[in-house]
Amino acid sequence: MASGAFVQRHLGPRSEEHLTMLSVLGLNSLEELVQSTVPEAILSDQRLNVPEAMSETAYLEHIDQLASQNKLFRNYIGMGYHPTEVPSVIRRNVLENPGWYTAYTPYQAEIAQGRLEALLNFQTMVCDLTGMEMANASLLDEATAAAEAMTMLFNARSRAAAKSGVDRFIVSESVFPQTWSVLKSRAVHLGIRIERVAEDQMVLAEDVFGVFVQYPDDAGRVEPLDAFIARAHQANVRVVVATDLLACALVQSPGSMGADVVVGNSQRFGVPMGYGGPHAAFFATRLEFKRNVPGRVIGASVDRRGKLAYRMALQTREQHIRRDKATSNICTAQSLLAVMASMYAVYHGPLGLRTIAERIHAQACALADAGRAAGHNPVHPNFFDTVVFAMEDVGAVMERAGRKNINLRYFPDGVHVGIAFHECTLPEDFQDVCEVLGFNAVTLPDMEGFASPLAGQLRPVDYLNHPVFNTYRSETAMMRYLKQLENKDLSLTHAMIPLGSCTMKLNAATQLLPIGWASFAQLHPFCPPEQAVGTRRMVRELEQYLSEITGFAGMSLQPNSGAQGEYSGLLVIRAYHASRGDAHRDVCLIPSSAHGTNPASAVMCGMKVVVVGCDKHGNINLDELTEKAEQYADRLGALMITYPSTHGVFEEHILEVTKVVHDNGGQIYMDGANMNAQVGLTSPGRIGADVCHLNLHKTFAIPHGGGGPGVGPIGVAAHLVPFLPGHALDSVGGEQGIDAVSAAPFGSALIHLISYAYIRLLGPDGLKRSTEVAILNANYLRSRLEDHYDVLYKGNRGEVAHEMILDCRPFKASAGIEVTDIAKRLIDYGFHAPTVSWPVAGTLMIEPTESEPLEELDRFCEAMISIREEIQAIEEGRWSRDDNPLIMSPHTAGELTATEWNHAYSREEAAYPVRSMRERKFWPAVARVDNAHGDRNLVCTCPSIELFMEPMGA
Repeated sequence: MASGAFVQRHLGPRSEEHLTMLSVLGLNSLEELVQSTVPEAILSDQRLNVPEAMSETAYLEHIDQLASQNKLFRNYIGMGYHPTEVPSVIRRNVLENPGWYTAYTPYQAEIAQGRLEALLNFQTMVCDLTGMEMANASLLDEATAAAEAMTMLFNARSRAAAKSGVDRFIVSESVFPQTWSVLKSRAVHLGIRIERVAEDQMVLAEDVFGVFVQYPDDAGRVEPLDAFIARAHQANVRVVVATDLLACALVQSPGSMGADVVVGNSQRFGVPMGYGGPHAAFFATRLEFKRNVPGRVIGASVDRRGKLAYRMALQTREQHIRRDKATSNICTAQSLLAVMASMYAVYHGPLGLRTIAERIHAQACALADAGRAAGHNPVHPNFFDTVVFAMEDVGAVMERAGRKNINLRYFPDGVHVGIAFHECTLPEDFQDVCEVLGFNAVTLPDMEGFASPLAGQLRPVDYLNHPVFNTYRSETAMMRYLKQLENKDLSLTHAMIPLGSCTMKLNAATQLLPIGWASFAQLHPFCPPEQAVGTRRMVRELEQYLSEITGFAGMSLQPNSGAQGEYSGLLVIRAYHASRGDAHRDVCLIPSSAHGTNPASAVMCGMKVVVVGCDKHGNINLDELTEKAEQYADRLGALMITYPSTHGVFEEHILEVTKVVHDNGGQIYMDGANMNAQVGLTSPGRIGADVCHLNLHKTFAIPHGGGGPGVGPIGVAAHLVPFLPGHALDSVGGEQGIDAVSAAPFGSALIHLISYAYIRLLGPDGLKRSTEVAILNANYLRSRLEDHYDVLYKGNRGEVAHEMILDCRPFKASAGIEVTDIAKRLIDYGFHAPTVSWPVAGTLMIEPTESEPLEELDRFCEAMISIREEIQAIEEGRWSRDDNPLIMSPHTAGELTATEWNHAYSREEAAYPVRSMRERKFWPAVARVDNAHGDRNLVCTCPSIELFMEPMGA
């Protein structure tokens, strides 16, 4: 490959180092390694049909040309998406900062205290503004958050209610259309009878468990909900309210009116629209539902030394623990965007948010006055930011708006026009809006003097009282606060993050650069398609490239997480079966080694999970699979399988597996978590899969962002293309497409740019070479570590795929050491732990990716071998089982510099166990966190300032 090509920057080991690494494996070439790792029956000799690799300079010129094809209009469409000012200090120090965007989900709390604090700020912000008692640390978008609220209340019914058929959910007619579409999609397979009714016509009969209303609603109306919610509660009906956080800075909160769950989108808190995402949705509720809340909840606890420490609460891993009994399949969040939204509130503070809300409301009031003066009364007199008028000639309005590059909301009835104001509206913009509507311009009112129609509903500034929202007003102070938090987190800027199944590879700067360009970032997801020609072309080409890579006929980029992709793919399979008169095919076979989200997703689709065991080598038990496929032949809907297997090997009998299922009438769903070992060598289509989701935040280089965003598109075989997800507001999907699974037609469209760049920069040869080097790096680690740890599963010739599992279970008996102790000790060595106790309890699953250089691989091996020697010291009695560096890890700078040191091992052994660390030391912010204490004493909003002044007691 050409010197200086992007592939040389993407790959860690230099070309000349490949032979050194191969010699350790006893091999002569990458081709020989691949042939001994990937089964011959599925290995492809076809070169990928994607464009040749581009240089970074050429790519930036190409993507700039695509950007120029987009047309940026001034947007007043609303519908949950608004232009917003991204404070530059947040853009530069969070969105564009690899210290924030390359970090992983905060499962190792001790090296994620900065992110955890920022997410706790997000939860506090949401609770304060919505008036609720607790919130999670973000969901995917407003529509799916609404669906999660409906599902939670359905699952929270009493046994008596469930037994007596209380299964109806009523949705107000005035909700956003995209929300209604996703609610319908979710309800149908959960056994929920859902209907859409005008609020004043809702009959809260005995079979209703919940209602859903929008506040402000789809037409901008803001009316008190107290009486309605009280009436619902009298009928034992729970109430979900979708709201706008900025509106809640001005008017009474849903919580103060009695809401049970409050959901919405934090996009307008400093996150670009991005043609639909990614954005952090919020989900807030009452403490009575604390064990039912979907997704991640950040809580406060204490560390080993009694210091305040943050961590993720118990329900965060619920879908992996409970599997088919889980109430949600959520496995990701929108952490990076939640951090941005929380920092928007930190930067502006309560008074700043109130000022922004009042200015927007004043503009809406002024437009209403201009309309009245022109003989057009607003359809609803009470509004926050959105005013709706009935117009005699909507065509003329559209023509004038087009000339001025303005987008308004045109309702389907052809009569009503909506205008949603936002913080970016300037006085001259306001004048143009008046002219477009045919109104005489009026002077914008003085902030102190305008008469609000919401006078009786305004709330005092009774929110965001915690010091964090009232301290950092200057850019200097804000910059230092962000840096202070960043310095508490370990990210790819510090070391490799060798998490099996998570693929923490390079997120190249050139790939990320265009997401900040206005031509992409400021597109409204529901603007006319002709304004998004460049973005839609990029999306279309990305779908083609991904179809080629997977061997499929069609692709949908709508699912905005991996678990969402699982759910979407299974819905497509169910729709296909139903179209053939086989709606009864509802059995889903799932290997015992599968991701916990697999069975959870299947249950969400109304499928019955049947588990298939694995043999001693970690492969699917073919005899058991055959038996169960034949047993359920009349009902078999699908098999969900991960390939290479979740155990990190290419199963030799994969073609037999897929044939057995097909022969018995089922479809093959392939989990794409391990696609990084397939690209350019084989494909889901070649293996016999019918559907596969791809984790673009893994294989295709979108950053994990500290726990999100993720993207989980699905690819399908030709017979399933007609059922790809559609959308109520765009012409996407198949002719018989399932209802939308996400709020926006293309999901998190802005970050599709990153995967598009990844493919264009690597080209067919670079994509294949990346896969080969991923397998090389994994087998190099295997070879170096297998004399010290047992590698649990290997292929027939002794190789692993792109990841491996180390068995740490024997150390509990030999030294009293658990796998968690090894994970925490790795922090002292400057590394994030591999995946802990999954898919096998008591093990570590390691994936180095292709981006880690040989030097870093050797540094990791040195750490793992040194830890094994420390375990041996305990086994031989040189260190006590009760006092050794592993069970006391990680060690903080405060502990190591304290006057007293009461351990049998030295401070040097604790802090600098290997010589190389003296030049490269990452200090954890806290000692080992007490998770049990945090779950017993749930605190999921910012703790009082007193807790920062002295250690918390246990």
